[in-house]
Amino acid sequence: MFKILVLEDDRDLNRTVCSYLNRSGYYCTGCLNAEQAYNAMAENVFDIIISDIMMPGVNGFEFAKSVRVADKETPILFITARDDFTSKQLGFEAGIDDYMVKPIDLGELVLRIQALLRRAKIASSKKLVIGDFAMNMDERTAKLSGKEVPLTAREFNLLYKLLSYPKKTFTRSQLMDEFWESETTSSPRTVDVYIAKLRDKLADCKAFDILTVHGLGYKVIINEK
Repeated sequence: MFKILVLEDDRDLNRTVCSYLNRSGYYCTGCLNAEQAYNAMAENVFDIIISDIMMPGVNGFEFAKSVRVADKETPILFITARDDFTSKQLGFEAGIDDYMVKPIDLGELVLRIQALLRRAKIASSKKLVIGDFAMNMDERTAKLSGKEVPLTAREFNLLYKLLSYPKKTFTRSQLMDEFWESETTSSPRTVDVYIAKLRDKLADCKAFDILTVHGLGYKVIINEK
């Protein structure tokens, strides 16, 4: 059974979300503040984290950043009343994976959780197969229709990251922080150069597209047959 941490300071909403998800086959731990969440995470391994933004003490942005210091993989979903672009941008820059605006539809919440868990499973498998394109993390190979696509180490890492989380937007800063050394003097726009190279090398690949998200960064969209 998947374990979910729900961080929400509204007691009624916290109880409602946890009850619904428990009935949907998940095991939820509800926390009213970040301190409770940290204590819960010290005693349990969660498969997904759901968090509000506006909370007393440590807010959602700070909480997400602190989680990402030690945990790069566990999906984080924000549920918040804030619908402005800046809040969404700050959330994704802090390392979240998805964003829902209150009032939420609990059925949609379950669908999003299922999608996030699928992405996390794909990311941990170290192998990706999308249509006629395949990547193997252990072998460090990328093949299109069985023919190897020559990628540099950084191009490989960038593409593998994007393909591991289809539809998730990664900001330029997030990608720089993960794949460039901390002392680099390169600007976040350096990511644009690498994306352009990947698009050129994968011009014949119809299985997916690398899309530019205006003002944020990039995401991959899988093309349905």
